[in-house]
Amino acid sequence: MSSITPIRDPKTDHLITPENSALILIDYQPLQVNSVRSMDHEELVKNIVIVSKLAKGFDVPVILTTVNVESGINKPTIKHLKDVLPEVTEIDRTSVNSWEDQAFQDAVKELGKKKLIICALWTEVCLCFPALDLIKEGYEVYTIVDAVGGTSTIAHETALRRMEQAGVQLSSVTQFACELQRDWNRLHTKPVFFESLMENGSFFVETLRW
Repeated sequence: MSSITPIRDPKTDHLITPENSALILIDYQPLQVNSVRSMDHEELVKNIVIVSKLAKGFDVPVILTTVNVESGINKPTIKHLKDVLPEVTEIDRTSVNSWEDQAFQDAVKELGKKKLIICALWTEVCLCFPALDLIKEGYEVYTIVDAVGGTSTIAHETALRRMEQAGVQLSSVTQFACELQRDWNRLHTKPVFFESLMENGSFFVETLRW
């Protein structure tokens, strides 16, 4: 059976596409990763690396921001992410809420993308606050629940509920990969799609090993 041709306009599609979206990564720094208590640290890092590989493989624009690196209080983005995104310059800031930083605001507006996928540490602070602001600014905001984390399980889950009530749409690593790919006939992105689901341990992909 063949796919529908032509596909929907990727710039106006109501689902996430490489053409209508951007990925924003906030504060994936050693201090923040080590203080997450809502999920296993290794799984968290693995998942955000997969998300970043997907963005790069599908040519989704990426904004990367850190807090308090220039002041000397904090360390830069973890090596796992920088190895995937060496060409992305970090925007360092002092504000807890990224949207209250002018350089960050300018970078987001310059993208000209309607759909923003935001992943940050912690869920209840550096993800929740800019997500709520961006909703107010008229953006469609998404987050990937298994690639973010909070200082406790209840803090993480409560922040997700608050964001969802405000209009933020919740997704997962597997859903993000499949939403970008959408069709196995898209051969150019098939390798990164396939490898991402293999790394993520999606069960149906595991059966393809044999």
